[in-house]
Amino acid sequence: MTTRRKFLQQLGLGTLSLPVFNELSMAHAGTGLIDLHVGHWGDRKVKVGLVGYGFSKFSADFGFQDHPNVEIVAVSDIIPERCEALSQHVKCAKKYASLEEMVKDDQIEAVFIATDAPNHARHAILALKHGKHVAVAVPAVFDKVEEAYELKEAVENSKKVYMMFETSCYREDLYAMKKLYDAGGFGKIVYSEGEYFHYKPVGIPSYLGWRDGMPPMYYLTHATAYHLAVTNGAYSEVSCFGRVSHLAYLKEGKNKYKNRFGTEVAIFKTADGAISRMMYTNDTQGPFAEEGRIRGELGSYSRAGKYQGHLKSLPDLRRPVLPAAVPAGGHGGSHGQLTHDFIGCILENKKPWLDVSLSLNLSVPGIIAHQSALKNGKTMKIPKF
Repeated sequence: MTTRRKFLQQLGLGTLSLPVFNELSMAHAGTGLIDLHVGHWGDRKVKVGLVGYGFSKFSADFGFQDHPNVEIVAVSDIIPERCEALSQHVKCAKKYASLEEMVKDDQIEAVFIATDAPNHARHAILALKHGKHVAVAVPAVFDKVEEAYELKEAVENSKKVYMMFETSCYREDLYAMKKLYDAGGFGKIVYSEGEYFHYKPVGIPSYLGWRDGMPPMYYLTHATAYHLAVTNGAYSEVSCFGRVSHLAYLKEGKNKYKNRFGTEVAIFKTADGAISRMMYTNDTQGPFAEEGRIRGELGSYSRAGKYQGHLKSLPDLRRPVLPAAVPAGGHGGSHGQLTHDFIGCILENKKPWLDVSLSLNLSVPGIIAHQSALKNGKTMKIPKF
């Protein structure tokens, strides 16, 4: 495995003194999906704090306040009006003006972080250092590879549950792919595709404008999940190309990222030889979509064609049953599933499917891919977590 020091030197990012990390040791060390049973946990409630109520209002949109094994004990947003709106939405009176204040509350066991993406890693590390379990919106890290190593160390030192809420994982098609893969339905993966189509002609409101001009590859986890979350794997190298956008806020590169690309397409490779095409476009008109497909030596799956392959008796491909009060939620009914999974991992001391290693393996390739695009598709190595 590429060490942090060697890899950062290759990227020209300098060196830091943190050590190479061992794998997270928890009670559940398997790589398969966690089977969660409704009603299994009795009256035990996890005391949760919700952070961030911006444009997407994600801190309230994943149904923590509806889960029978959750008690919302505090909410936070740095904008007072939003903090008050979140308080009203989830019916929680205790409010904090910042996450930095909230994590000092010893009553809180776990936090859901739905703040601006550039601060996801920093906020997660802070919460972990204060002894909190952490769930966080995507991506795990945004534009700094070195933060990935710092986050992994923080999770390992804390011994707490960390989970990135990648919504594609609990879409019906990807969940089915994972179950089929675990049952041997694909054999060795030959080729995969993941696509994220999100037309943004004028951008999306965001805290301090963090979304304005964002390189598409920085937000690629909705696509990379269609290979890596299925296999629990990692990419080893990438060649990526970007297309200069026709949109006014991109084409001149007059944004905080100096980014001109509205569409980026990457070809990734894995250590065992699989080839994967992953792309994100935000400057092409058409329907919103997060989707993908897999082809293996023994079978294939797509949302349209479902499974075709050597398995004659398929495993149960249905997603876990949610508690009656928990809504399935957005992104293909994934919101409630992610929350239920996270709470179950805390209550049963289990390692999440979307643990820190997979979360980083989903997030970091996009950072490297954009660097490749800036170098006209130069092949670049990707660290494995």
